[in-house]
Amino acid sequence: MTPTAITSLLVPYREHALPEIAIAQISTYLDLLLRWNARTNLTAIRSPEEIITRHFGESLFAAQHILPAGNTLADVGSGAGFPGIPIKLSSLPSDTLHVTLIEAHQKKATFLREVIRALHLTEIEVQPIRAEHISRTFDVVTLRAVEHFDQVLPAAARLLNPGGRIALLIGEAQFLAAQTTLPSIKWDQPRPIPNSQHRVLAIGTSPKEPN
Repeated sequence: MTPTAITSLLVPYREHALPEIAIAQISTYLDLLLRWNARTNLTAIRSPEEIITRHFGESLFAAQHILPAGNTLADVGSGAGFPGIPIKLSSLPSDTLHVTLIEAHQKKATFLREVIRALHLTEIEVQPIRAEHISRTFDVVTLRAVEHFDQVLPAAARLLNPGGRIALLIGEAQFLAAQTTLPSIKWDQPRPIPNSQHRVLAIGTSPKEPN
């Protein structure tokens, strides 16, 4: 897909166009995803145009609402790298954001390492384990399209630094479950994702430590 086509498809999701280098990286990423998806089930979406809008567009929509985001971000159940890698691309050329992609599925973790290598990214790593086994905490935690949402959500929230933010790309019906599961999180009003029927970006802030 041409850089012009990618840029055009991403217009609804961004207030400002991405730099040419980021569009070139997205093009490389898309080519890798299509090749790997032919033999490994990374995404059920096969259309390149829909991959750009559904995966990259949604991720970049989240990025513009959470960046700048402190120094550390964890993407729980990263899968094919969404939203973690596009958020990293949005943070460039500044390289102060360290991104951790948490993905226990070994083939998907291998794909993520290949994307990182092909895009020459730094300050980004893959943790091929479940979120429950991560001992560090982060300024931002993202979560999108994971199985067993109600079970994974508390594990994701446990990774937050005091005053950190959690960003969920979810169906609007799941927002009530998020509020119920994480009552200590202070939630912003969910933001509708462009060109989606019932999907929203929900951002919440964890309590700060007592003075």
